[in-house]
Amino acid sequence: MRHDDVKVAVLGVGAIAVVVTMTGCAGSPSGDETSIPPSSTTYEDGVYEARGWYGGLPSHHDVTLTIEDDVVTDVAITTPAEDETSLGYQQRFAQALPDAVIGRPIDGLEIDRLAGSSGCSEGFMDALEKIKTQARN
Repeated sequence: MRHDDVKVAVLGVGAIAVVVTMTGCAGSPSGDETSIPPSSTTYEDGVYEARGWYGGLPSHHDVTLTIEDDVVTDVAITTPAEDETSLGYQQRFAQALPDAVIGRPIDGLEIDRLAGSSGCSEGFMDALEKIKTQARN
């Protein structure tokens, strides 16, 4: 059987599974071995800072993120709001953020709503995109 042959097995009434049998991807058929191995990381290790904007007023956070091997190892975020209600949202968000991001791959971060705040999440995500741009190698 060739590596690109397809086997079909009946698993039950009306169910069909398709199994593709493949051999390893060990180079091109011509023997040309000029492929470059992928980089082990996408982002340069380091400490990065960016300002993230959100809301209609607008509001912002200053985010400091430490990246090591494409994983977030530390985060800090400012709470510069002057309005008491906004400041409360920012403070709760800042308190919950480390548990939501530390130890996670930077490309897997998707903070939509945290500690009851979606606006603060938008500000963080804006800063995160800027940090990712800075850190790309």
